Amino acid sequence: MKWKGTKAEKAQAEAFMRRALALARQGMGHTSPNPMVGCVVVQNGVVVAEGYHERVGGYHAERNALTHCEKDLSDADLYVTLEPCCHYGKTPPCTEIIIERGIGRVFVGSLDVNPKVAGRGVKILEAAGIEVVTGILETKCRKLNEVFYHYMTMRTPFVVSKYAMTLDGKIACASGDAKWVSGEASRAQVQRMRKQYSGIMVGIGTVMADDPMLNCRIEAGVDPVRIVCDSNLHIPLASRIVQTAGDIPVIVACTETAAASAKATALQAAGVTVLPAGDGTRVDLNILMRLLGRREIDSVLLEGGATLNAAAFEAGVVNKVVAFIAPKLVGGAAAPPPVGGAGIPCMADAIVLTSVETGRCGDDLWVSGYPDGH
Repeated sequence: MKWKGTKAEKAQAEAFMRRALALARQGMGHTSPNPMVGCVVVQNGVVVAEGYHERVGGYHAERNALTHCEKDLSDADLYVTLEPCCHYGKTPPCTEIIIERGIGRVFVGSLDVNPKVAGRGVKILEAAGIEVVTGILETKCRKLNEVFYHYMTMRTPFVVSKYAMTLDGKIACASGDAKWVSGEASRAQVQRMRKQYSGIMVGIGTVMADDPMLNCRIEAGVDPVRIVCDSNLHIPLASRIVQTAGDIPVIVACTETAAASAKATALQAAGVTVLPAGDGTRVDLNILMRLLGRREIDSVLLEGGATLNAAAFEAGVVNKVVAFIAPKLVGGAAAPPPVGGAGIPCMADAIVLTSVETGRCGDDLWVSGYPDGH
């Protein structure tokens, strides 16, 4: 049921849902491939219990909130950012404990797209005599879990193309120097993004040029799976990514032919997962995304250079773009742009971003949006 209360009651409900959203964000980096969910329990206008989904395999937000509250919650209100689950998985159904504790009303931010739930949670609560109100801050609740919604629907990772460029559209100087295009605030935000998404992907060119670690430097234990697109397995065995494969998972995507080579055997001996993705001369990104989805990698932060970015857009696998724009000019016809390739011949056919947002990161600007059709 959609909201039918007064304007004041709606404002209060939204305030409690905003608190639930803030709680949900505390699970960022720890719940994949599950969603981030927050829960607030209110009695007589006062918050009496809170909880959030803390880690995959652990209790969901509602159960965390209710099991840590010994009060009589008869006729209390419960605010949750995502529809309560109604099936047994790694934990019992949240609908079960909501009914047991005598909750009177449940306010739901967004409905679940998991086929095991998909409206059934609401119906079970209503059948038990609990009033359910849906759609409280629905847009914000859905955006919080845009990765989950995409992954549950498509079973492929939600791909974010992230890059930093100068005001004249360069990701490096003509000499190849790229340290640093963006400022400290932007680089700190990138580390938070590495925590947020479950995989990070680069091309072999980036590995050869920079020998990066591609880890998350703001919190231990939340490093994304490192994915390298390397059609012919040129990645050096001495590279930092390969040398640390035993500590942080590494997937090297290549062609079927390369996967049968001695180099593939050597990489596997070093702890690298060699993943053939296509039987052509280069990695097929659509096949790769399906393979990653089967491994429950629900999201990928694409930090590649111009070549990989172009291939990703051409393959249609990019779901979101986040660009950091530094107030710098470097010039040079040979200085690389963020997206290479042959390009689109007509401006009328350009990839258009929708739901565009902008902001500041220190002295840099950032722009985010979704390629039309995604």
